[in-house]
Amino acid sequence: MNDTHPRRMARPGKSLKIWTPEDKAFWAREGEAIAKINLWISVPALFLAFAVWQVWSVVAVSLPAIGFEYSTNQLFWLAAAPALSGATLRIFYSFMVPLVGGRRWTAISTASLLIPAIGIGVAVQDPTTSYPTMLSLALLCGLGGGNFSSSMANISYFFPNDRKGSALGVNAGLGNLGVSVVQFLSPIVVTVGVLGIFGGEPQIITQGGVQTKIWMQNAAFIWVPWIALTAAVAYFAMNDVADAKASVAAQAAIFGQRHNWIMCLLYLGTFGSFIGFAAGFPLLIKGLFPSVNPLAYAWLGPLVGAAIRPFGGWLADKVGGGVVTFWNFLAMALGVVGVLWFLPKGAGSLPLSFGPLEGSFTGFFLMFLVLFVTTGIGNGSTFRMIPIIFNQLAMRNAASDAQSQAAALKEGNVRGAAAVGFAGALGAYGGFFIPKSYGSSIASTGGPEAALWIFAVFYLLCAAITWWCYARRNAAMPC
Repeated sequence: MNDTHPRRMARPGKSLKIWTPEDKAFWAREGEAIAKINLWISVPALFLAFAVWQVWSVVAVSLPAIGFEYSTNQLFWLAAAPALSGATLRIFYSFMVPLVGGRRWTAISTASLLIPAIGIGVAVQDPTTSYPTMLSLALLCGLGGGNFSSSMANISYFFPNDRKGSALGVNAGLGNLGVSVVQFLSPIVVTVGVLGIFGGEPQIITQGGVQTKIWMQNAAFIWVPWIALTAAVAYFAMNDVADAKASVAAQAAIFGQRHNWIMCLLYLGTFGSFIGFAAGFPLLIKGLFPSVNPLAYAWLGPLVGAAIRPFGGWLADKVGGGVVTFWNFLAMALGVVGVLWFLPKGAGSLPLSFGPLEGSFTGFFLMFLVLFVTTGIGNGSTFRMIPIIFNQLAMRNAASDAQSQAAALKEGNVRGAAAVGFAGALGAYGGFFIPKSYGSSIASTGGPEAALWIFAVFYLLCAAITWWCYARRNAAMPC
């Protein structure tokens, strides 16, 4: 039995010397099982990355109650800073899998999450911790944001074209649940000394004349053992794909392809909106509806957005990514108009405000749930489009012989994976711009309406671009 036998290649921790997922016999015999093992290890790794990336959306809201004297603008910065650093790191992470290997890089990047998780847990126990220290820890949470690009690029190598949308949707969708879970779980774990002597001393907060003990450090410490365990499992049980090896120069060819930049823009509209809405939602609720506890509701938005993402990938596999993405952007624009209708109309509201004077939290919340659903569907559909586009581009220029076709397919997979990672990088900047847009709009006009109108116009622009390039009958690149 030689080393290229499928069952020898399938050993955990080994490099897959031959990987041909488009070969239906190979896929049915061994490929699907191997791909699913790597996918189901990648999912919890990405889940933890998102949890650490978005932990500040919860911690920032709670800091004033435990004695940190930071301004509203400083709190928005703490919520937005992880997205800024995470998006920037994604640019580099998007090229790491072909250089290091998917198994090794998943283990390394997951283990790196221990740095901000432990750092935040220590820092929040001391209300004299300086703001620059807190901002540095917020920026370090970007390590979690960077993981997305490498994770998605890695998983894209394992599945055939007709399964990429579903597989990437599952990886990203279940990974995105980390955003919702951190917003749901943190308010619970901080109320109990679940870590015993390892969790540190509680903080005392006073609400309505009643003193309560909380362990704010638990919001970060609770993830530490799971990060360590998942990093170890990834190292010992995942696989590297030998054909995924490529130089930075080979991957950098995507920068000369206009479809790469178009898809970056569209992904900014979908995932950028998802992560930006998630980061800013708790603070936005707190500012617009002071009588509402934001942490009781904010987690539901990322939950529905993450849960629906695999459906977006599946639907794109069935109907076409361009068609799904086009209609989805139109729905997003309408969703923003719905949010505007239900905003409370204060003295600082813009003349373009409309709807009931007093606003409605119920309507506001439901419209945001619609927005989160559409961001999830769009996340799945756009990421299905990218590898298909780059495979089509490679195959169009290839000769008809089998060797040329195989080389073109490899080139398409490498460039498609790089484009997936890079689009994820630029898309993540939405996690910074959206919370900061809220803050800037509120500071200059007294309300978030200006930012929301800009979002609605942007979604209409994305719909028009999608229709022209990918969804219309005679589109140059139907997908």
